[in-house]
Parts: sequence; structure tokens; C-alpha cells
Amino acid sequence: MSTILKAENISKQYRLGKVGTGTLGDDLKRWWYHLRGKEDPFLKVGGVNDRSAKATEDYIWALRDINFEVKQGEVLGIIGKNGAGKSTLLKLLSRVTAPTTGSIKTKGRIASLLEIGTGFHPELTGRENILMNGAVLGMTKAEIKTKLDEIIAFSGCEMYIDTPVKRYSSGMTVRLGFAVAAHLEPEILVVDEVLAVGDAEFQKKAIGKMNSLSKGEGRTVLFVSHNMDSISLLTDRVLVLSNGKVSYIGETNFGIKEYLKAENNKDNYKFTGEIEKPKIKEIKIETSLPGNIHEFGKELTFQFDLALPYRVDNLALSFQILDETRNPITHLWIIDSEKNIKRSKGDYNFICLIPSPKLYMGNYTMNVFLSNSKTKEKFDILESVCSFKIQMMKNVRHDYQWKKGTCKYIEESRWKVYKNLDDAP
Repeated sequence: MSTILKAENISKQYRLGKVGTGTLGDDLKRWWYHLRGKEDPFLKVGGVNDRSAKATEDYIWALRDINFEVKQGEVLGIIGKNGAGKSTLLKLLSRVTAPTTGSIKTKGRIASLLEIGTGFHPELTGRENILMNGAVLGMTKAEIKTKLDEIIAFSGCEMYIDTPVKRYSSGMTVRLGFAVAAHLEPEILVVDEVLAVGDAEFQKKAIGKMNSLSKGEGRTVLFVSHNMDSISLLTDRVLVLSNGKVSYIGETNFGIKEYLKAENNKDNYKFTGEIEKPKIKEIKIETSLPGNIHEFGKELTFQFDLALPYRVDNLALSFQILDETRNPITHLWIIDSEKNIKRSKGDYNFICLIPSPKLYMGNYTMNVFLSNSKTKEKFDILESVCSFKIQMMKNVRHDYQWKKGTCKYIEESRWKVYKNLDDAP
């Protein structure tokens, strides 16, 4: 496949705190350097794009020295934390703004969907906005009219297509915007978080359309999202941005892990006080991805560090996994009295391994109980600790957009189908 987009050493610098290019003195200094054929002096200054740090300079590098290539028909995911530079990069690629340094070379037409209803005029109807957007993208009237019915049908806004867009909901606006951008046959489609706005039906249609554009029609898609399930499902490669620089570019699953590395296991539990009776000192969850994020179906391990300041004959350790509404989904335990085990004073590490957990996508926490199973004495109770997240990624159904709230877990099953009732057992 040939290269359809190439970014070489692109950087983007902004001035903090003020609107415009800077002071008159800065502009005169730039002009004087330019007149003598010298490099812009302000390109040598500028802070790192770290939104959590206090600004110490007047200029900031939103992006710095970005290099990558995209092949025709490829779906490239662009991921990173808020403020990492994703939207700035898309604006550069879409020609909304120019890079401070470097160059971007593309082949063919670029259609952008960077914000809800980008380029829509609120006073114009949906139909008129389709015609206007098509013209902006370089389509002839005949080409637009050929696609018009298909765009309207895909958007699901037929009833309101001759109503001014200012009366559309945000969901309707993004539906129409995506329909226009995807159907006017761009060689490169730039999409920024469109799936975060639409409903489940629209998300499924949008994913199907992006798949057909890349795999069926050989078009290139640049896709920004914070939803790692969508990134895993749609993209061939990912570019990971961190503080305005590329921290990784390559295979999607490795890129997702690189992106999640920044999220440490903050939600693991650790007790640091005085221990006077049996106590849960620490809990760790070994997930398949960093940041307490786990891929559906992969081995999941829970580790419990216990401190026993004296002998306990009937120790019982158990835990519940809770869903987002704090309803228990499952309960696991180990009870010493079942095997007549007596624990002497000391520190212990209990490990519970679930070979293939069937928890459905969502956020989970734990209730943990440490007690004496005979006397019923409660040594330690922890509620809603150690949050972790299950993501579906590309598991089980590749052509399906997983929907929140569909179920709590996925059960294994075996199916048999008989054509004739007489053949059934």
C-alpha cells in the first residue's frame, strides 16, 4: 500500500495567557529576524505541554517533532490523555491551522469531523448544510445529489432534514455531520470522538461505516477516542501522544498498554496503621493491562497480604465483586476450618486466581471480609475498595459494538442446531 499521509517534524507553538501572536515587541523581533534570514527566536523557547504543571514560560509547545506515515486504507488510532495534543494534531492534519515547523504531505481529499456539527450553519436546514458541506469538500452539485438520499438515510434524521439545524439535538447534529463526512468519498477521514456522543444504534452504524470505508473502499481513517474498546476494534495501528510528543507508534494492543502505563494502580488498597488484630495489610489486582484495566476472559489475580499478630485457628477470607451500583456479582472465599488449618502468628500472602473471568464490560469494586469462621468474630471489613475495569477489546464478537448495561457477565454455553425436529434427541 502506498503512503497517503506523511508528517515530518511537525510542531505547533502557542502563546499562553493572551490572544494573538504576542506583543508588538515580539512581532517586531520576529520580523527583524525574518528580514535577516534568521530562525524565529521564539522557536527556541517554550515549555513542555504538561497541563498539570504550572506555566513558567510565555510560550508552550502543544506538539513537538511529530513524525509518522499513514498508508492508504489504514485506520490509525490517535490516543493520549486530555491535553496531550490530539486535537491540535488533527487540526494540523485537517488544515484548520498550520504547523509552526515541519510539513504535512497528503494525497487526496480530507474530510474532518473534529467537533459536533463542525461547519454547520444553524439557520440552514439539514439538507442545505449537506449541500454546503459537500461544496466545501470540493464535490460538484451532481456528486452531492447522487449521495444525498444515502446521507439522509444513514443519519436517521429524515423527519427533520428540512428543519434548521439550530433545532437539532447534539445527537442529531453529530449523526448528520458524520453522515456527510463519511459519504462524500474523502480519501482521508479525520474523526474525533464522534462515538462518544451518539446513541448505541448510531455507534454501531458509525463503526460499520468506518470499517467499510477502510477495508471495503480502501479509504484512510484517522480516529481519536478515549474508548479503548473502540480503538482496539477499529484500528490497525495507534499513535500515542504524551505531553505533545509521540511516546509510541505501532501495533494497537501494545499502544494501548503504553497509553495505560501512565495510570498507576492508585486504587489498590494498603493499610499503614497499627496492627492489633488480624488485618488486611494490602490488596493488589493483577490485571492484563496497566491502570487496573482488564481484558475480558484473560486470567485475573487478586492478592491479599494479611498480618496475624497472634495465632488464628479458623481464619476465613472472602470477597465480593461489586458492579457500578454496588450490587454483588460473585463471592469467593477460602475457609481454614474446612481443612482444619491453624494459622500461627506472622504475615501471609493469599492469592486468588480466576483463570477465565466472565465479567462483562464495566467498572467494579470489592467488598473484602476477614473473620473467624467459628466464633464469627469480624477482624476486618473493607467496602468498595480496589476499583478495576473490564474491557471487551476484540473478544468474542468482532463485528459487534459492546453496549453497557447489556448483562453482568457472559456465561459459557454450547449450542446444537437440528434442521428437523425428528432429528433432535
